[in-house]
Amino acid sequence: MNPRYGFETLAIHAGQDPEATTGAVTTPIFQTSTYAQEGLGKPFQGKYEYSRTENPTRGALEECIAALEGGSHGLAFSSGMAATANLMNLLKAGDHMLCGDDVYGGTYRLFVRVMEKFGIQTEFVDLSDAAALERHRRPNTRMLWIETPTNPLLKLADLEACAGFAKRHNIISVVDNTFMTPYFQRPLEYGIDVVVHSATKYLGGHSDVVNGVLVTSSKEIYDNQKFHQNAVGAVPGPLDAWLVLRGLKTLAVRMQRHEENARALAAMLAEHEAVESVYYPGLPAHPQHALAKKQMRGFGGMISFVIRGGLEAARAFMERLRLFTLAESLGGVESLADHPAIMTHASIPAARRAELGISDGLIRLSVGIETQDDLANDLEQAFEAAAKGLHA
Repeated sequence: MNPRYGFETLAIHAGQDPEATTGAVTTPIFQTSTYAQEGLGKPFQGKYEYSRTENPTRGALEECIAALEGGSHGLAFSSGMAATANLMNLLKAGDHMLCGDDVYGGTYRLFVRVMEKFGIQTEFVDLSDAAALERHRRPNTRMLWIETPTNPLLKLADLEACAGFAKRHNIISVVDNTFMTPYFQRPLEYGIDVVVHSATKYLGGHSDVVNGVLVTSSKEIYDNQKFHQNAVGAVPGPLDAWLVLRGLKTLAVRMQRHEENARALAAMLAEHEAVESVYYPGLPAHPQHALAKKQMRGFGGMISFVIRGGLEAARAFMERLRLFTLAESLGGVESLADHPAIMTHASIPAARRAELGISDGLIRLSVGIETQDDLANDLEQAFEAAAKGLHA
């Protein structure tokens, strides 16, 4: 599809021409494991023989997400962690990887507790300091793993600087773009090699599917990843691919509302007497607000804040929320509240969490698309009810 089409047009049409046999406007769910071959050694249409290798529904998703990220090749997986694990096949025993120090707990767990057993070492550095990359690079550094904004502290890495560093030293650069989505941020445009998403989150958008995707414009990386996608086999079923494809159609309008609500709530929290600090790149007080404006089209729907009173106050507040659901994950149309130290980042050792600033009072909000005043009122009543409960 013409890449010059606008984002919203690509989200609805890329990879999604009317189905050739029936003219179905919505891409069908090709619920099949195998395909009739056109002759001995001749897969149907030259590529369809077994759905682990190719499936038309999955293929439509892969083409669409590649178009949205501005890349040449997309691949879909059974989860965001499956996509992350597949990328590890670009490395070998003895390789060294640089990774942002504030990353999703599942990513940390994979790199430390799984990949180290295979001889791949990961060093965690503060990527908000671009100079740290040169200080920590080793002769065997082969990959740079970036989250920007990070999860859960919403720190930013300078994409242009990171990509430049990686290219100078022949290092593969990867950005987990889950928080921003291609609607707000397109890392490939800054020279990044690979973009990965937990499509479970904003891309799917409805908390009803687990899925992962990656996008690259490198034929060499794509060929490696396509081979391992098939060889290892962590592919999504066609229904899961279809659910994410459906979610992409409304990604733009959803992200606009997520951000609109989050910006208002972040401003409210920044002024609240019960709040010690707020992390949101859209706030002028965020130390990297200028960088956020430079490399992002918007600031997203994720907010983290520290409530005064530590774990006891956080527990009292979160258990009194009514519209914000106490749950892991993020990016659905409904608002969620998460306690990173106990929930999403529990796999990170307590001492390491303390070093990073993931305190017992830290709360992460995934701001949904509900009525803004209702969300603000829910936060306020939870603050008031928690304060009464703590002082009763």
